[in-house]
Amino acid sequence: MDCNYLVWTPFNGLGNRMLTIASAFLYAVLTNRVLLIHQTVDMVDLFCEPFPDSTWILPPDFPIKNLTMLYQGSEISYGNMLKNKKIKDDVTVPSDSLPAYVYLHLEHDYQHLDKLFFCEKDQVVLQKINWLLLQSDIYFVPGLFLVPQFEDELRWMFPAKETVLHHLGRYLFHPTNTVWGMITRYHTAYLAGSDERIGIQVRIFSRNPISAENYLKQILMCTQQESLLPEINLNGTLNPNKSTMKSKAVLITSLYPEYSEKLKTMYYEHTTVTGETVSVNQPSHEVQQQTEKQFHNQKALAEMYLLSYCDVLITTGWSTFGYIGQGLAGLKPWILLTPREQKPADPPCTRAVSMEPCFQVPPTYDCQAKRNADLGALVRHVTHCLIIIQRKGGKKINHTKKKKCYK
Repeated sequence: MDCNYLVWTPFNGLGNRMLTIASAFLYAVLTNRVLLIHQTVDMVDLFCEPFPDSTWILPPDFPIKNLTMLYQGSEISYGNMLKNKKIKDDVTVPSDSLPAYVYLHLEHDYQHLDKLFFCEKDQVVLQKINWLLLQSDIYFVPGLFLVPQFEDELRWMFPAKETVLHHLGRYLFHPTNTVWGMITRYHTAYLAGSDERIGIQVRIFSRNPISAENYLKQILMCTQQESLLPEINLNGTLNPNKSTMKSKAVLITSLYPEYSEKLKTMYYEHTTVTGETVSVNQPSHEVQQQTEKQFHNQKALAEMYLLSYCDVLITTGWSTFGYIGQGLAGLKPWILLTPREQKPADPPCTRAVSMEPCFQVPPTYDCQAKRNADLGALVRHVTHCLIIIQRKGGKKINHTKKKKCYK
């Protein structure tokens, strides 16, 4: 009873897991809790222990079983307990009337009562509960800036507000020797000898399908629009006056091989108008995400770190894999905008407003006013993520005003 605890349980892909571990750690620091990680078999041999002479791994004899089976309607969820009046969100509630543990459901499908987690009054109640079990797949750090009692501490910890994940990620996520070997071998062989490294992270979501050919067109439109990669010389000649002879290495991370193969062929068959040489590299192409497999996660972690060693990043909007890469790198990426009607987006990409990931499914409830509100317009340090902007009929459409994602 000398300590309070926060138990993190895994859900969704490795990018989601790393974002939520970082979020959970910050929450634990703010509330003086010990963070424990429920390490499943697919998480073994990924990260070194971040805390010297200690462990953050939940003991295997932890009495609460089936932690990964918790869900939005679980009886022990905070929202469900509020609904069934097993907990009162009253700051005067005595500790001995509260349960020993509560489940915090902060996944993308969480409901209004679950989202009261971001209200100060509910935080006072939660502070009286010894064990909190957390499952999430979203980066909820921006939501912590919505809680007044955390504001002063967060201001002292992060004077530069857009560096939260950069600092947390560098502090927490140290690859094991197995993963570090994959990172160093690939970097030495394919990236280290180039003058500049460009990372391109490609993720296709089923809700916005597009052919590989059309998406590659969008990627090339982005690289040419922002002068990130040289154009090819279709007549096969090289203008010696423009030749710089610099080398660029392109690192592509994707489940599919088509993008790197076509880009590699393009720069193999043609010279560039600047005289620069371009090599195209892709460490793996798994075709399907296989989060339940340890080796798949090791390769994913290695590629996130390889992205972080690039000088320039192009990422897919809404992708947590890309968020980790940019956070570790401390870079503002160019974000590939969402295709419409299976066609390349126009414009193809835009520069991110921050290196911080987006809080993809934030609350919309103003705890003090007790009504729905646009929190991205009311609270300091929290703003809309301008990441999915396109043109339709000559007008700009800002989809983030519908999604209300914040950072």
